[in-house]
Parts: sequence; structure tokens; C-alpha cells
Amino acid sequence: MAPTGEGEKENHSSNALDTGLKLYDMDEEGLTFMKAQTGIEDEEELKKHILAIRAEGYSIFPYHCIMRFAFLQLRLARLPAYNQLLALGTERKDAIFLDIGCCFGYDVRKAINDGFPIGSVIAADLHPEFWELGHKLFKSTPETFPVPFLPGDAFDPVFLEPTAPFTASHPPPAPRPDLSTRTLTALNPLRGHVSAIHASAFFHLFDEERQAQLARSLACLLSPEPGSMLIGGHRGLPEAGVWTDGRWRRAGEDGTVRFGHSPESWAALWDGQVFEKGTVRVEAVLREVERAPDVAGAESGDTKSYNLCWSVTRL
Repeated sequence: MAPTGEGEKENHSSNALDTGLKLYDMDEEGLTFMKAQTGIEDEEELKKHILAIRAEGYSIFPYHCIMRFAFLQLRLARLPAYNQLLALGTERKDAIFLDIGCCFGYDVRKAINDGFPIGSVIAADLHPEFWELGHKLFKSTPETFPVPFLPGDAFDPVFLEPTAPFTASHPPPAPRPDLSTRTLTALNPLRGHVSAIHASAFFHLFDEERQAQLARSLACLLSPEPGSMLIGGHRGLPEAGVWTDGRWRRAGEDGTVRFGHSPESWAALWDGQVFEKGTVRVEAVLREVERAPDVAGAESGDTKSYNLCWSVTRL
């Protein structure tokens, strides 16, 4: 899979984590959730615990999202189509929910806590160490939190090889895998069987061509049943194009320049390019966010940025 979260590799400066400390913040909902999940009621003790996991995760790979505590932000639960995702878990028999680019597993745990059946959930990420740190963060074990985890690269055809999206007239040839057997080693057997896919802080890591490739790969995982959906959020722009601020203009590890979709270009990608025109409903909105200049890395000093919050639902 491609890099998790914001993905931009930070400089290995000794003060990077200290600089981001000012971003440690949880509202009442997030605090209540963390206390319940960890069993730690004392807020100072909880903060120390979170900071220790953050430092350990940052040492594995210095992602910007770890430095700025993105793993505490309840991203999935605050997307407009979140309740639609939860409804699939209660209304559809054997619905499968995939959280791709899951990092520590914060969002998938929140969805389970809010009612999505745990036996129908699977998570995937490039770095298996992050999933292990998730157990450490939430004080769980593979036995107490038995969600299957698959390490892999979403651009590796051995892990996920794209095909045309499945339809009612062209259903997946293989039966739905039994997640309880925990025998999956790749996402390919799930093609055509996933009811809901969450992919946040993921697409914006790549150029326009690679984002289209990733969209096609995820689309082939989706069940052809009406209501099957993809949901996520990542950096976007009012008008589609390459990033213009300092940190995001830099070339990525693969030499590419980051590309930002607008709501209009994002809808056009899914409705007409990835899926046949008129077979999906795309909802995408921009939310303006303010970023602290010393952690945003903007050479221009402009701290304004946008999150593109979206869902793609099969009709």
C-alpha cells in the first residue's frame, strides 16, 4: 500500500515532535472514546500514553499525520456519509468494511464502537508496525480485538490487481471470503465483495495519474449491490491542480508532484472514468481548515488549506 496518512516524510529534526505538541487536542467526544478504549481515566496519564505511542510511531516512519495527532481526530466519524456506512453494517447481511491506510486503527475502532459488526471488518496498511502500535495504544490484543489486518502495497498487483468494476450482470466469480478464517494475505480475493471502503488522507499523496489508478483498484473491490460505497477525506483544492505551498510542492519519494482534486474533478473521476457514467452518486465538499504555519511548512506563510470530504455510492 502507499504511505499511510498525510504521508509526507518529515525532516528528522530533534524538535519535530515538540513543535507539534501544540496540536494535541481532543474534544469531549474524542476524549470519551479514548478513555473508554484505553481504560485510562486520568487525562494527564492518557496524554503521556498517547505521546509515547506517537513517538514510537514517528520513529518507525516520520509521517506528518503522526506528528500532528491526526490519528486522534475521528476523521471517519465526522464525514457526511458516516451514518450511511454504519447503516450498511446493520442492514446488509455479510457486509464487509475495509479500512485502507488504517495507521493505528483509530477510525475502524470508532466504527465498530458505533455499531459496525466487528466480524465484518478488515484493515490494511503498508506498515504492519502501525497496526501493532494500535494494539499498544488501545491496550488490546489480536484476541480481544480480532480484526484481520493485511500489510501490503495498493499499487502491487500481487496485493491488489485492478479489474473492471463488477456489476449485477458481471458479478465476482469467486464467493465471498470468510474473514473469520484469517487466511487472507492480499486484497485480491475481496474483489467484488466489499460493501464499504474507507480511504482517508491517502489519495492526495500522488499525482493525478496515480490517483486514478488507485481509484480503479479500490473500485474493483466494491460489491455491485446498490448502496455499496467508498468514503474518505483528504487535501483538496477549489480548482484542481498541483499544490502551490512549499511542503506539498516538493516531489514525493517516487519523484512525482502532489495533485489536488476539486469537488468537480473528483466527481468526474469516479462518475464516468472509474465507473460507467450515471451508475454512482458522488458527493464531495471542501472544508476550509487553518494550519499552524510552523507545522504546515508553507514557504509562502499561507496557512489556509482544504479538506475534500467525499463519498461514492453505487446506484
